[in-house]
Amino acid sequence: MKGIKIGNKQSQYPIIQGGMGVGVSLHNLAGTVSKEGGIGIISMADIGYQEPDFNKNPIQANLRAIEKEIKMAREIAGKEKILGANIMVALNNYKEIVKECVKNKIDLIISGAGIPKELPEYIKGSTTKIAPIVSSLRCCQLIVKHWMKKYNYVPDMIVIEGPEAGGHLGFKAEELEQDKKPKLEQITKEVVEYIREVEKETKKELPVIAAGGIWDKQDIQKFLKLGAAGVQMATRFVPTYECDASEEFKKAYIDAKPEDIKIIHSPVGMPGRAIYNGFIKQTEKEKGKVEKCYQCIRTCKVADTPYCITRALINAVKGDMEKALIFCGSNVSRVKKIVSVHELMQELTN
Repeated sequence: MKGIKIGNKQSQYPIIQGGMGVGVSLHNLAGTVSKEGGIGIISMADIGYQEPDFNKNPIQANLRAIEKEIKMAREIAGKEKILGANIMVALNNYKEIVKECVKNKIDLIISGAGIPKELPEYIKGSTTKIAPIVSSLRCCQLIVKHWMKKYNYVPDMIVIEGPEAGGHLGFKAEELEQDKKPKLEQITKEVVEYIREVEKETKKELPVIAAGGIWDKQDIQKFLKLGAAGVQMATRFVPTYECDASEEFKKAYIDAKPEDIKIIHSPVGMPGRAIYNGFIKQTEKEKGKVEKCYQCIRTCKVADTPYCITRALINAVKGDMEKALIFCGSNVSRVKKIVSVHELMQELTN
């Protein structure tokens, strides 16, 4: 397996660890994945939730934590390794977070949960590379053409997130019904074909990454044969010793059964895949009380939201499972035990 080239660096393996927030993929997981030959990704969603002033000043706490997390991840991974950040376009202070990551010399920014139209502007003059997340050929074409026309900038990578991914999904709820669900394989074929033409036109190598429901070495090889340069995997990295989430969070993955996985309606207005636990069932019956707004997502309407998504995700990562939103991928029921990142990378590549 050939690694993924980003700028003047190349990973050992074609595996990107997906950015999982809040707090699931911070410096320990991301740094270790990079050290072990993949590309580790730090989630920037409420990254400062452990800062002492987070409740009073979440925006400043998040910006302050970015420098700390990137620095600690670098110490684990080593300077020669590729380290990335996942930043949602829907974040209220998206521009400031991107610029803080650039300031701290992050190698790669992967950006979805919206269309990152202005992203090339925010990384101008830096060595940071950028990759939009797309869910279809049409979405890919829209972003590529817009960046080329407005900024004369070709994406450095394309990440295709299919309908089997965890967390917020770039599809309408009806598209996620079993008989209407698009296939990641088909989307990958279409995007790869289009990107090959872009590469010919621009003379720039543009790796395509497939994500969503990828589980083992056979899945990885399947998408490499379809023309992808690599894959992004998230669920498999949660039940690792190095994952930054609580032991209770990891145990929820190990205990999950196929019937426990549902598409839910997120407070931020997107469908998302999660473990259908008691907390979610309760909020579907009765609207919870939002005591504090953390100014996280611009699409969240505080007056109407059934619960605070920031608080529910923080509860999950800290291990308060009675009040937790636990995002997961479609294959979470296949998780059986906790392993080290080293063991997992060897299993996926040997």
